[in-house]
Amino acid sequence: MPRPNLSGRSSAFGRTAASRLLSVFILALSVAFSISCGGPKTTLAKNSTPDAASAGATLTVAVVPAENLAVEASVRVTGSYVAKEISDVAPETGGKVIATPVDVGDFVRQGQVIARLEDRDAKLRLDQAQANEQQAEAGLRQAQSRIGLVQGGQFDADSVPEVLSAKANADSAAAQARLAEADAQRYANLLKTGDVSQSAYDKFRTQADTAQAQANASRQQYEATLNAARQNFHGTVSAQASLSGMQAQGAMARKAIADTVIHAPFAGYISARPIAAGQYVSVNSKIATLLRITPIRLELQVPEVNAPQMKLNVGVEAMVPGYPGRVFQGRVTAINPAVDPSSRTITVIAEFPNTDIALKPGMFATARILLAGDSMGLFVPRAAVITDPTTNSSQLYFIRDGRARVAVVQLGATRDNTVQILSGISPGAVIATDHLGDLFDGMVVRTVPAATAPNATKTETKGR
Repeated sequence: MPRPNLSGRSSAFGRTAASRLLSVFILALSVAFSISCGGPKTTLAKNSTPDAASAGATLTVAVVPAENLAVEASVRVTGSYVAKEISDVAPETGGKVIATPVDVGDFVRQGQVIARLEDRDAKLRLDQAQANEQQAEAGLRQAQSRIGLVQGGQFDADSVPEVLSAKANADSAAAQARLAEADAQRYANLLKTGDVSQSAYDKFRTQADTAQAQANASRQQYEATLNAARQNFHGTVSAQASLSGMQAQGAMARKAIADTVIHAPFAGYISARPIAAGQYVSVNSKIATLLRITPIRLELQVPEVNAPQMKLNVGVEAMVPGYPGRVFQGRVTAINPAVDPSSRTITVIAEFPNTDIALKPGMFATARILLAGDSMGLFVPRAAVITDPTTNSSQLYFIRDGRARVAVVQLGATRDNTVQILSGISPGAVIATDHLGDLFDGMVVRTVPAATAPNATKTETKGR
């Protein structure tokens, strides 16, 4: 059995070990070179970068301290604006709409046409009423002519021609009767002395009796004519009443025509117009809603604890979300004497001129009702306040321990270029007045007084 070649195997093993040792040496040399050449530079860059960046990012901002100033005493309340007058305009007659010359948002003056209704039926009724009026007037003229009464004259029954004639006949018959009675009396005396015969006396006695009967008949005829004249006068009164009735019907017909045109009861703005041409409306239908908003009213809910302080004609300052920073001036015009038992508040009404129509009914407002006396308030520059109109919130930056801090604040009264801060910061706070758009909460800053800050004027409104 041949012996193995041990020398060959030992040689191969030696070559392999030497190769592995060389590889380890080369790797160690590479690591050492890397550490000696690249390691310190990388560490230096890492250690030096934050310091350099921090030094380059430090922002210089102008600051002022919040000031305590005297302000008028006031009560802060909230409320909503309402129109001074609201009218749901309705027609006085029913009919079909033929025209609507106004639309929502239009300003109309008092008496301006806001709708028209069809008036054909009303015109026909007017024609009929006018015809009846003419007929009644003719009847009155005829009744007046019967008694000789002129237009506008006074009635006197004794002045009626028929009455005058009947009176004359009655007077004549009475005179004839008196004359016949005198003759009969004279013949009666002569009969007693025997100077005349009985037959002669009887003749004159009969004539006297006949004359008296005629006088009585004439008197009755006069009285009958007088009564007829008076009755005819009553007929003229009735004819006058009939004419007045026809004239009233004519006036109603003319009013019915006028009622087909709907006018604005006062000057204001159209807030709704729910009808259109061709639509039938009744007396209960709403043609349009009209608002008077110059001036406009603000209904404020005041806690009952402040009720004794409320006075008429005191000033009111109000702000609305739609006009951030703008203060509207008004005055108290009415105070409800009753306290709402559910909310424990009273309603105070203030009026605002609203000449530019900036205020609209329904707007929510925060207001100050000014009272007698003063109080202290914290004020900062207006330029330091950032207001977000979408949320109606305000904030500012104050500096504490070298860092900018953001604070949400509630604004109060304004004075010149400053605004009162009701909540959000403490007295003595240092307020940033510029670079507002570059600041964020916790940012490291350097501060300088606002009077010596460079470009303070240019940057004070940045980012607002």
